[in-house]
Parts: sequence; structure tokens; C-alpha cells
Amino acid sequence: MTAAASIPRLGRAGLYLLLAGQLLPMIDFSIVNVALDAMAHALHASEVELELIVAVYGVAFAVCLAMGGRLGDNYGRRRVFTWGVVLFTVASALCGLANAVWVLLAARVLQGMAAALAVPQILATIHIGLQGREHSRALGLYGAIGGLAFVIGQVLGGLLVTLGEGGLGWRNVFLVNLPIGLVVAAFAPRLLPETRSPHPASIDVPGTLLLALVILCLLLPVSLGPVLHWPWPCAVALGAVPPLLYALWRVENRQEAVGGFPLLPPSLLRLNSVRTGLGIAILFFSSWGGFMFVMALTLQSGAHLSPLQSGNAFIVMGVSYFVGSLLTSRAVARFEKATVLLFGCLVQMAGLVLMIVTLRHVWPSPSVLNLIPASVPIGFGQAFIVACFYRIGLSEVPHAQAGAGSATLSTVQQAAFGLGPAVYGAVLTHLLHTGSGDYLPASVGVIGVELGVMACLSLLAVAQHRRGQAQRRAVSRAAAVCPNSQ
Repeated sequence: MTAAASIPRLGRAGLYLLLAGQLLPMIDFSIVNVALDAMAHALHASEVELELIVAVYGVAFAVCLAMGGRLGDNYGRRRVFTWGVVLFTVASALCGLANAVWVLLAARVLQGMAAALAVPQILATIHIGLQGREHSRALGLYGAIGGLAFVIGQVLGGLLVTLGEGGLGWRNVFLVNLPIGLVVAAFAPRLLPETRSPHPASIDVPGTLLLALVILCLLLPVSLGPVLHWPWPCAVALGAVPPLLYALWRVENRQEAVGGFPLLPPSLLRLNSVRTGLGIAILFFSSWGGFMFVMALTLQSGAHLSPLQSGNAFIVMGVSYFVGSLLTSRAVARFEKATVLLFGCLVQMAGLVLMIVTLRHVWPSPSVLNLIPASVPIGFGQAFIVACFYRIGLSEVPHAQAGAGSATLSTVQQAAFGLGPAVYGAVLTHLLHTGSGDYLPASVGVIGVELGVMACLSLLAVAQHRRGQAQRRAVSRAAAVCPNSQ
């Protein structure tokens, strides 16, 4: 038997099953956004509690992501994927049945942990089970679903809440996961090949716990501080972040020095491309998650749009993102990655400025139609930024460390997604409480903050471009000095 023949093959039905398993946790980042107003009335939830309902899912996902990948490598990816889907389905049922905010928060944490078990197995199984053209096609589908899921969740959530009015209402956004999850879990053992790593790696428990503490010490003060007028526990938690980061760095260095498998390998963090990728993750994905949260709350609680209308307002953004994503591969092949990143930033910033102008002009009656001109450049620019994220972040990573580099970037990306709603939601809450309580100036202020963050990302793109130019000049000089070195 040849080596190629011994590799388990992933069939088309198995691929579609994996993509369905990917769609569930990805959609749950945003599907709750359009149900926030209904949740606030049903559970008597404050703005801070709504922020946490969105944020804790992403935080739990991020903290457990690397651990989920290691468990799949060690115990079998099909097995861990199935466990993750089953646990996600159970957690979704608990979310749908929650009768208090604390129950919903606990169930959302469980959802995030379950998603972290399932998602890493999807890309690993595709990578191992497919080759050539099928592999490339599957990666394209994986990337498209990952990007579109954020917008699909908003639209689907609005439809489900509207269909359930007078009955289950907001609970539908969680209960819809049950039939899909049960089908995926039932067919996974039949349609997916079982794969595992020939070299099992230990789980970085100290690194995982310290990362969780760092994120919690950021999340809770940022969410609660502005509303509670910064009591001393919030200040202490925020002050604990630097020493916790230092402790995390020491632990990860020690793990790497003894040949372990750290959650965030320090050797990778020393690479300029990885640091740039982490900068993109922190700045962009936190802004993306925060923007979607604030806009959903503004359209429902501020403009009193129905959940369906609020969800539909993001359809054009999703279509624009999809169209942009079809053009990104050609753009990256023709132009420098940093140039493409800067282009995406500038286009999205133009859309954000247009969104501010639009909201001021149409308030208090924003609609799907009058938001279209601003939504198109926002979605189009986002596609180019996302396309550069992994391409830049992994460009200097050795092939032997590609898996660790991808896991590092993904962990920070998901953490940013989780923290974004808390940070931007805190800004919105602060502006509402210090102003007249009107959502228009508050939401415009939040978009203004995002413009500032995107300006920082643009400067990062310019710095990356100049660094690339300097490297090319150095290579040219070296070639001129040693013309026969080849």
C-alpha cells in the first residue's frame, strides 16, 4: 500500500457535513445581536449584561481553541469534532431554555468551549483528507463560510426572532441549532475519516489558564467600569493585566525552552509578520465584532426596527463582502499584501464615514434601502482586510511551525471578536449615560472610535509596506555585491 493510499480520504458528503459544523459556531457570534432587544425585555437585562452575553462566547472560544486542536490531534479529530457538536447542541438547548441572565451567560460559555472543540478539527480534516484541486476548493468554501457567517447570523437571527414572536421569540436563535447539531453529530461517524497526529502534543494548561485570566481581567472592567463609575475591584483587575501578561510570557518561554508546546510560542511572536498579523487581529476583528453589536442595538433599541428589519439591513454588506472576497486572490497576487491591506482599510473607512453621514441624515428612520450606500464599501473593504490577515501573519513562519502559527493567530482573532462587543458596547453605554440617552450621537461616537482604530491599522499597513521595501532593497544590494552567488 502506498503512502498516498493510506491517507484517509474525505468525501464530498463529509466535506459538506464539516462545513455545516463550521457554520453553527461561526453564526453564533452574531445571531444573538438581533435578539438583544427581545432578550433585554424578557430577561430584564442591562446593556452591560447584553455585552457579556455576546462577549463571553467569543472569549471562551478563543481561550479553548488551541486546547481543542491539541485534543483532536491526540484523541482523533472525528471523535473530538463529534463531541464538540454534541456539547454545542446541549449548550444551545440550555441557552434557549434560560430563564435568567446568569443561566444564559453560563450556557454561552459552554457554547464557546464546545465550538473550540469542533472548529479546529474541520480545517485539519480538510487539510489531511483532500488534495490538489479538491483541497483548494474546500479551503475556498471554508474561508467564504467563515467570513459570511457573521452577516448570515444577523439576517437569520432577525427572521427567527420575528417568526417566533408571541411564542419562543429570541429563544429561536439558539434552538435552531438543535436539529442541525443532531444531524451533524449523527452522520459524523459515517461520513468523516478518523485522523490524528502521529506525534501527540501536550496541552499547555498553565498558558491556557493565564490567557483566560488576562482576557477576563480585560473583559470585566471594560464592560462594568464605565457603568459602575470604576469601583476599586475594576481598577485592580485592569491593573493585574500587565503582570499577568508578563507571567504568561515567562511560562511560554519556559515551555518552549524544554521542548514543550506552548499556547503562544515566543519564537513566533518574535517574527515581524506574526506581530503584524496579531495587530490586524486585535484592531480589525475587535472593531468588526463591536460594530455589528452596536449597529444591531442601535437599529433595534434606538430606531425601533424589528429584528427582521435589523437583520436585513446587513444583507447588502454580506453580498458586498462576498463579491470582494472573489477579487482578493487576484489582488494579493498582483500587488503587495500590505498595499491590499491599506486599500481595504481606506475603503472600509470611507464606508464608515458614509455611515455616519447617512445616520445623521435619515435618523430616526434608517432602513435597509437608505443604509445600502454605506454598507457596500464597508463589506467590500472588510473582504480585503480579512484576505491579508493570514497571508501576512504566516508569511515569515517556517513550514514546520505553520500549525502553531495559525493557532496563535486564530486564538487572538477569536479573543478580539469576543472582546470587541464588550469594548465598543462600553463606549456606547458610556455615551448614552453621559449624553441625552439618544442612540444617534452615541452610535456616531462609536463609529468615530472605530475610524480612529482603523486609522491605526492603516498606519500599520504603511509600516509593513515600508519594511517590505527595505527588505527588497537589501536583497538587491546583496545580489549586486555577489552577482555570481547563484
